[in-house]
Amino acid sequence: MAMAVLYGGASLVARARATAEPAGDAGIVWHPVTVATGHLRHSGPAAATRHGLSKVPQITVFFWIVKVLTTGQGEAAADFLFFRFGPVVIGALGTIGLAGALVLQFRARRYIAWIYWLAVDMVSVFGTLAADGLHIKLGVPYDVSTPFFAVVLAVIFAVWHATEKTLSIHSIYTWRREAFYWATVMATFALGTALGDLTAVTFHLGFLASGVLFAVVIAIPAVAHWRLGMNSVLAFWFAYIVTRPLGASFADWLGLPHSLGGLGLGRGPVSLVATFVIIGFVSYLAVTRKDVEYVASRPPARGGPARGGPARGRATRGRHAA
Repeated sequence: MAMAVLYGGASLVARARATAEPAGDAGIVWHPVTVATGHLRHSGPAAATRHGLSKVPQITVFFWIVKVLTTGQGEAAADFLFFRFGPVVIGALGTIGLAGALVLQFRARRYIAWIYWLAVDMVSVFGTLAADGLHIKLGVPYDVSTPFFAVVLAVIFAVWHATEKTLSIHSIYTWRREAFYWATVMATFALGTALGDLTAVTFHLGFLASGVLFAVVIAIPAVAHWRLGMNSVLAFWFAYIVTRPLGASFADWLGLPHSLGGLGLGRGPVSLVATFVIIGFVSYLAVTRKDVEYVASRPPARGGPARGGPARGRATRGRHAA
């Protein structure tokens, strides 16, 4: 509510519409009002020429809440299983779980809340295993793995943009764009895990201080977009990357023993509680459809409205968007 009051107002909407994204995402705007209120803004002709149903949710406050929860849950669960069953067993199970979740996601013809967030959660677990595996099993320091994953992410972004001419998540309605999207998500989780451990362990800030640090950092793209006109796609991915070390740092602080700077609640209990909270939010979203992407009808043929849909300019919720 505070964010809605702070970022609301007609002047901000006008500013957002004036900074609509070019090339493949023209007229589709991400801004703090969207995050706070759940209203996806569309303007311009691109809003009426969308192709098919989006495979990802709207960027609402619920998106950010569940995203941070999955980062913490994935961190706690991966560490708990890693140290209990060993890297080989959990690595195999994590890979199978990730593959199964992505198969479900790619086979779905539209965004389905439980499938999408299951895939995100499995990416969270796998990203933790990837970053921790490099450090614990191969001895790669965090100040090396962090820039490595940053380069991997930059390469994915470069190839994605060169191929599709956009990095906007509002354009995820083809198989190839979805493949780029999930490759990016996996890279951001691995990068965020390494970055969080870099600040907490290598820089000796501790997990609580790291969590507070990233809570401040995640406000940068919102403020920069709101006040300085920061590119909306850049602002989104900036915030998306930071959610990983933010959630993971607090999860480590809650779960790790006192000797390691934590509260000693245990990784298992922290993961279990986070899982139930995530299930509650995802169930709410599945029932209310508050995060279902709005899909506009195609432009009308000359002399009449578009076949199978309302007249041009009217945005409607997708027929199958559940």
